[in-house]
Amino acid sequence: GYELQSFPVTIGDNETHNLGKVKLASTTFALEGVNIMADRAKERQTPVALSNISKAEIQQQLGSQDLPMIMNMTPGVYATQQGGGAGDARINVRGFNQRNVAIMINGVPVNDMENGWVYWSNWDGIADATSSIQMQRGLSAINLATPSVGGTMNIITSPAEMEAGASGKFEYGSGNFMKTTISAHTGLINNKFAASVVAVRKVGEGVIDKTWTDAWAYYMGLSYQVSKNHRLEAYIMGAPQKHGQNLYKQNVAMYNAEYAKEVGADSAVAYYANKLDTPVSPNGRLYNENWNSVNSSYSGDQYFNGKTHSRYDNAFINERENYFHKPLANLNWYAQWGDKVTSFTTVYWSGGKGGGSGTYGKIQYDYDSEPTRIVDWDATIEKNQDPTYAKPGNQGAIRNSVNNQSTIGALTKVKINFSETFKGQIGLDWRTAKIEHFRELRDMLGLTTYTDVDKYNDYKPYSDFWVGDEVNRKLGDKVNYFNTNTVDWFGGYLQGEYTNGSLSAYGTAGYSMIKYSYVNHFKTAKMINDSTPDLNSGELKSNTDWIAGYQFKGGLNYNFNESFSGFVNFGYVSKVPIFDEVINDGNGIVAKDPQNEKFISYEAGVIYNSFDNKLDVKGNFYYTTWKDRIVTKWIQLTQDEDGFAFIKGLDQRHMGLELEANYRIAKIIGVGGVASIGNWKYLNDVNAQIQNEGGVILDTVNVYAKDLKVGDAPQSQVALWANIYPVKGLNFQLIWRYNANHYADFNPVDRDDESDRVQSWKTPSYSVFDMHINYSVPLKGRVGLDVFAHMFNLLDTFYVQDALDNSPYNGYKGADKQFNHDANRAEVFLGMPRTFNVGVKISFH
Repeated sequence: GYELQSFPVTIGDNETHNLGKVKLASTTFALEGVNIMADRAKERQTPVALSNISKAEIQQQLGSQDLPMIMNMTPGVYATQQGGGAGDARINVRGFNQRNVAIMINGVPVNDMENGWVYWSNWDGIADATSSIQMQRGLSAINLATPSVGGTMNIITSPAEMEAGASGKFEYGSGNFMKTTISAHTGLINNKFAASVVAVRKVGEGVIDKTWTDAWAYYMGLSYQVSKNHRLEAYIMGAPQKHGQNLYKQNVAMYNAEYAKEVGADSAVAYYANKLDTPVSPNGRLYNENWNSVNSSYSGDQYFNGKTHSRYDNAFINERENYFHKPLANLNWYAQWGDKVTSFTTVYWSGGKGGGSGTYGKIQYDYDSEPTRIVDWDATIEKNQDPTYAKPGNQGAIRNSVNNQSTIGALTKVKINFSETFKGQIGLDWRTAKIEHFRELRDMLGLTTYTDVDKYNDYKPYSDFWVGDEVNRKLGDKVNYFNTNTVDWFGGYLQGEYTNGSLSAYGTAGYSMIKYSYVNHFKTAKMINDSTPDLNSGELKSNTDWIAGYQFKGGLNYNFNESFSGFVNFGYVSKVPIFDEVINDGNGIVAKDPQNEKFISYEAGVIYNSFDNKLDVKGNFYYTTWKDRIVTKWIQLTQDEDGFAFIKGLDQRHMGLELEANYRIAKIIGVGGVASIGNWKYLNDVNAQIQNEGGVILDTVNVYAKDLKVGDAPQSQVALWANIYPVKGLNFQLIWRYNANHYADFNPVDRDDESDRVQSWKTPSYSVFDMHINYSVPLKGRVGLDVFAHMFNLLDTFYVQDALDNSPYNGYKGADKQFNHDANRAEVFLGMPRTFNVGVKISFH
């Protein structure tokens, strides 16, 4: 919110008076420092394409969805909830997935240090403490060396409210979703100190089968004005959670035969009807392959997070369950050094403990109850308890793939006002991360011990260091692999800003260095011969030299008048490849002369704000080239063996138009909309190395990707909305979203036939309506009451939101056993069905 301001104005008869722009101070204490640390851009000044999502809009539209879903109301952005698990959402900006979108919380980058991904379940509950979100599309004005070719999503949380108060919010929704949020604020004490805390509890059974959630979240923001020129802020946040997952896409025919025929999957429908006892899941679009029931007599415990726990439910077991807690704490220091120099420093720590479950070893499957195989827990337990069967190589269990991490970092920025027109900035960015990866036995499924040997490698123990009975592992013991990786990062930048009247311009030059190391605690550094490890050689270790990257970015903005402005920008980034593209996690082999990826971007845009503030229009054009892209894809080598393909030198081009507009027709009616049209495609043919999990090169194949469309997101998007304010405090909003030209994602390695230049399957275009009602009940005194209701997918539309072309798992090849890039051969996630979320918020102030 903002503080009220008043000042006298004298206006004669038949006169008008231009007040110009009125600056309102934020009601949060010390928010400006956070905005500077986070490189928050300003319209009509910073020459980048951006969209702002306010706290009010988050509260109005998000409901019980994952935070990225709110970004569907910005141009060029596509977010889905994928399989429907809590926190399993993803976001795509201008055709780039979130590995190439910088996600920042109060200026601190939270992308995974090894692979760039973002796991939104780690930040469950942060929406309740978010004051605003800014999406800067493209290379953005961020001066840190972050993976932001797609854009930068800046999440700003409230440091502390100036007014004391408390609130409680209580929600209920589809899938027996229940959430309680408690907030409290001290207000500004002695003009020095303020604190805000938020606590969240969330549970639910899930809309998609067995995607239950059991989560907590916490947030604390502290501000302290040390003196006139020095201020400290601290933030602590986290979201310990566990939830059932739905990670496997299905052939569309397995969800609904009639819809499958509508989208062109007739052959798959006919094939499954003839071959399978259950061609369509009894649960329809809610089908989840990643669970099955278990006999209630099975009383086995499960192990995770260093302890033994009772199972979530005695009646079923999730094959895929995620559990994690990633706390983030940072201390900010803002200092004014005279009239011309200001510094902003953040020191932060981000931990992480948890992982995800899956099957391990020889598992029994049920092929009759559902259209795809599902784990038969009872049969697996029975086999494990049969001594004539449960021999090494035939045992089955549930494992955790664990990822324990710790990251420490520091960011510092110094701003210097050289004159009224020119400002300079220098900054440093240091980070270091240590990450443990291992598997452990989560559920023994009736076994007393599990003999951890590789039956495809002469039944050798997975660890070279195990002696005698150590190969027989018990509940909670490590199995399969155990690695420790480190990432060291250091960078700096120089930036200049020029402002003179209507013209503003900036330029940034940055340099960064990254170094990786790897220790395999299960493998020896040397072998005596091909089959005998040298136990005296120690653990297998690898490391890289420092790998350098750099960036140049700049742009200018010109305000033609009070209403109309335009901007242009340019950027070149040489990005260091991520850990997974430099060191092989299986054998520690370091890539020779790893090649940096290059991003080249041009952008131009205009902004129009009518003088009466009723109409806002923004439009821009972008042209981005991604050169020397490195792609690592897991592939299935045989029925029992996986490997991966390593591609270098892939180029792609992303270009498009984006539009955003809002118009207040009358006091009680407002409308708005966003639209984007993209043209994203690959530019060249390349080669790929096929390697097994041990890193042995098996083959080199040609990849014919030139002129194929980039998949994974719609290249044409429109969203329109209308707000109605019939009485004070009441808001009714209807949203219509339309997505088209969505080419299914695909594995480039599958394009090894030069004659196959057919585009990947284009999923059907679709429209979805959402409805939101929010009402602030007019009450007297110091108590506030808000009630709200959300309805997502109002018309219960069937639609494909995520798709993989020519799926090797659930794609129907046809009688000719060939892939033809159509609905029969794809696997998909359908969009969520109609869901609702209602609640009430009680505030005391």
